Amino acid sequence: MTRGPPGFCLWLTGLPSAGKTTIGKILIERLAARGWYAELLDGDEIRRGLSADLGFDRASREAHAGRVAFVAKLLARNGAIPIVALISPYRSSRAKARAEIGRFVEVYVSTPLAVCEQRDVKGLYKRARAGEIKEMTGIDDPYEPPEHPEITVDAVGRSPAESADYVIGELERTGWMPTAR
Repeated sequence: MTRGPPGFCLWLTGLPSAGKTTIGKILIERLAARGWYAELLDGDEIRRGLSADLGFDRASREAHAGRVAFVAKLLARNGAIPIVALISPYRSSRAKARAEIGRFVEVYVSTPLAVCEQRDVKGLYKRARAGEIKEMTGIDDPYEPPEHPEITVDAVGRSPAESADYVIGELERTGWMPTAR
């Protein structure tokens, strides 16, 4: 059996409620229309399964990112495009993921904290502000924005569909993805 060209990982990082998963779901559709196989690795979903044993302290968050990176590496080396929608608040975790996966495109979903709080359908920010949730990223645990992401998406100035189209355009412009597979 011959294997096609290797895939690459799109690692969407940003604050909780920044729009990572919503953009990721649209990217799946856009990539499928171009003949690519993509798989969404959503941080919340993976926490319910593969990382159900982890908490939210720094060591647990780094372990969670490491597990997601391992799965993404397997998908990418088999020709898929894993789309990781993961807060991954620490630069060190993202650097480790980049080193492990190799073919890695960091996408910073840049959304101000105030906007994320307004979008928060789960009420996590409100609960964190009330002291009910500890170690909430962006409130009492830091989010370290990427210093040099390959792509930055201003998720306030665009709809999720426009954000996904912008990512696709940047992937084409920079040579990560031809117009069709």
